[in-house]
Amino acid sequence: MQQFNRAFFRDLWQIIKPYWSRSPERWLARWVFALIIALNLFMVFISYRITQWYAVFWNALQHFQVQAAWTQMAIFLGLATLYIIAAVSQTFLTQMLEIRWRRWLTVEYLDAWLARGTFYHMQVLGDGTDNPDQRISEDLASFTSMTLNIAIGLLSSITTLFAFVFMLWELSALITIPWQGHTFTIPGYLVWAALIYAIFGTVITAWIGKPLIQLNFNQERYQADFRFSMMRLRENSESVALYRGEGEERHHFLRRFAEVYANYWRIIWRSMRLNWWSSGYGQAAIIFPILVSLPAYFVNKAIGIGGLQQIASAFGQVQGALSFIVSSYSSLANWHAVVDRLRFFQQSMEEVHRIQDNHYHIERRDGPYLRVDGLTVRLPNGRELVRDLDFALRRGERLLIMGPSGGGKSTLIRALAGIWPFGDGRVTMPAGDRPLFLPQRPYLPMGSLRDVLVYPFGMAAPDDERLRQALHLVGMATLADQLDEVKLWSHTLSLGEQQRLAFARVLIHRPPWLFLDEASSALDEPAEQALYGLLLEQLPDTAIVSVGHRSSLLAFHERCLRLDGRGNWTMEPINAPATGLALRLQPHPG
Repeated sequence: MQQFNRAFFRDLWQIIKPYWSRSPERWLARWVFALIIALNLFMVFISYRITQWYAVFWNALQHFQVQAAWTQMAIFLGLATLYIIAAVSQTFLTQMLEIRWRRWLTVEYLDAWLARGTFYHMQVLGDGTDNPDQRISEDLASFTSMTLNIAIGLLSSITTLFAFVFMLWELSALITIPWQGHTFTIPGYLVWAALIYAIFGTVITAWIGKPLIQLNFNQERYQADFRFSMMRLRENSESVALYRGEGEERHHFLRRFAEVYANYWRIIWRSMRLNWWSSGYGQAAIIFPILVSLPAYFVNKAIGIGGLQQIASAFGQVQGALSFIVSSYSSLANWHAVVDRLRFFQQSMEEVHRIQDNHYHIERRDGPYLRVDGLTVRLPNGRELVRDLDFALRRGERLLIMGPSGGGKSTLIRALAGIWPFGDGRVTMPAGDRPLFLPQRPYLPMGSLRDVLVYPFGMAAPDDERLRQALHLVGMATLADQLDEVKLWSHTLSLGEQQRLAFARVLIHRPPWLFLDEASSALDEPAEQALYGLLLEQLPDTAIVSVGHRSSLLAFHERCLRLDGRGNWTMEPINAPATGLALRLQPHPG
């Protein structure tokens, strides 16, 4: 994690390669990047011309050549204008490429995270991947920006090095070193001086700054954990308030922030050492080329002020190019941490996919009705919750699943839904039908009440009367005039009200297959029985599989599947009449 090693660059290439090789806009991206490179080369050329300009301009000043000096000022103005135009254009194109790349990567990572229930399995398997939301929303933004800037900076350094090293090599011929009455000329003297200076600076910088990679990685994680803990409080504000858990939450917040605070101080102290060195290194680089050129100026008078200025400028360009790591080490450390978070996130998703391929042996087939053959459902540790289950369910039939707490009822529903990876057997269901699963705590998306009601299938055409009628039937008529209101409905409504809205969704979508996992547990028995009676009345052709613990639900089902939590099961017929049809759901007081 802390090294720019082979594994790092291999994984980095796996993140970079797809956009440039197979995205629909790859050719546009390549042309834009080529234009950025061309502008970079042009800016290096302008810098090269300005370095040549130094010698002419300062020599004109040294010899009091007024007209030549003003002419050189005009030339500089033209060169500076061209440089500014190129720099602004390069920045614009870089930002355009950055946001396009980020958009494509965001879609790719979202698709990979959401596909095959990966987001769910990463939580179930507990692979240790923290805050995937931050990795997609923030780390991808940092990755595209930093990668382009580092790539362009590295390219600029390489181009600058090749452009100016020849100039500096030629200028080295002017430097003669006096020694015991003799003068010596070292070929490429200034180039070797710049190389030795840069290597020395790079080695020391890497030694001082290496811990910053791990520190920055930890800082991203600590900050994300701190932010996520506050988000959890917001999502569960009512429960915490009822528990009077503010003090304990404050303790947890401060404990997580203490990690942020302590790690940030470690970054500060390490950065201060690095800044001490890099600042001193940079300041010494200003005088170093003058220092190594003074013998030729004072002793041999081989160069003038203009030549000295040109040497200083050319040396600075070469030394700056060779010192790319020194000047960019803090950015490189941050970039390394961001790449680590993305590549480990990607590896975690790939590991989940491997587990799905290796452990998910529940075969799913297309058929005219729901049929389960030899279904075994296990926990990740291998313990069997349901063994060799067989049953069939046709349209309009109803099955109740009962058993002890932790006996595998909800896990069986997940296996039928196709999101539980541990098990084997076969599940047959009509491929063209869209089943609807209602968990114990309904998911209410952010948005208007209309968005909440039509989730997850949406509606082909607006039908507000249908939505209002569904609200009225489930006893939530007080919300009928709030379809366009945008609220955090999961906080506005109680769990019982949320479960009523979930039943309203059922009436709106009229699914052919309905799976209820303790979907009415927060309601009292009369309300629960009325809702089940409503389903039988409004959806007589819908097959219903329910998980419940109240014996009163037996009256609304035809069969009862009992689990004992040790893998055994029994199927019992139910002869009780569906008395719930006679019940009327009382309006919720709102």
